[in-house]
Amino acid sequence: MIVKMLHEKGLTSEHAYTAAFASIGLSVASWCGSMKAENAGTARADRWGIFIGEWAPTFFALGLALANYEGDHESLHSTEH
Repeated sequence: MIVKMLHEKGLTSEHAYTAAFASIGLSVASWCGSMKAENAGTARADRWGIFIGEWAPTFFALGLALANYEGDHESLHSTEH
């Protein structure tokens, strides 16, 4: 139901996969940047990197769900013609 709604809104599996890889890159960048913040006195600044890194599996799962839906949707429409 949610996957169908997202697909109808124009979200594709490629978008979800791109978001997953972007979140991995953003997580690494945030972690690297947090090292400077910890040296400046901010305790546990690396939490942002961990938090952002946890988004990737969600985006990958959403990408797989959308890919399955797209495949099913495509095969349904190809048999109608």
